[in-house]
Amino acid sequence: MSVVTRDFGGARQGVFAPVDSQARVDAVVRRLGDAIELGLLADGEQLPGESDLAARLSVSTVTLREALMALRQQGLVTTRRGRGGGSFVTVPEGPAEERLRGLLLGWSTEELRDLGDHWAAVSGAAARLAAHRTEPGDLLQLSRSVDQLAEASDPPARSRVHGRFHVELAAAAQSARLTREEIAIQTEVGALLSLVLADDEYLKDVCDRHRAVICALQDDADEQARALAEACVQRCMARLVELRLATPGSADGPPP
Repeated sequence: MSVVTRDFGGARQGVFAPVDSQARVDAVVRRLGDAIELGLLADGEQLPGESDLAARLSVSTVTLREALMALRQQGLVTTRRGRGGGSFVTVPEGPAEERLRGLLLGWSTEELRDLGDHWAAVSGAAARLAAHRTEPGDLLQLSRSVDQLAEASDPPARSRVHGRFHVELAAAAQSARLTREEIAIQTEVGALLSLVLADDEYLKDVCDRHRAVICALQDDADEQARALAEACVQRCMARLVELRLATPGSADGPPP
């Protein structure tokens, strides 16, 4: 099977950076699982060999094998034996709208607003730093993601590309911690955003906002880039809160 591996630059590099020392199996599972969910690792892509991957992540091969077993159980990795074998990425299909709405009901509006504040702070800081540290290649990747977002036809694909833009923005800031934090945030909220990104008119607004962030980065306008990134996140989360309030069965919403 021929697989085209997309170039996500620093965002991909963060996937294989050493993991923290505590709960290493869980850390590896989450790191690789997050990258697969966000599309940083392509469907069908072969992961590095066990010894190589364990060395990159600074874990033992025993830890890595336990993590790969957990990922196989989650349906995110397939392992093939023999010649040409190895561990291969399996991108899950986007969850159904009913399941997403059920997941959304698990969040209170206060929790969503709190997550939005945290996300805005992370993306805003990343944009401010990226305005000084970004390289021309990083801007090309960001622009490519916006174009792909505008062309994406189904909501799950839109949410993946939307999340990837914010991860790439953090990677452009050349901050491993901000990149990891952005990936973690997208894991929490990314799939839910497909509910609001289903609106074509809103999708156009999001793309325009993302392009405005890129222009600010290109002009080295750090405070403008920060404000635009924060506003983009806040607008996105506000729409998610609105949807949460309007979801049938919502304890926070209006009575039926």
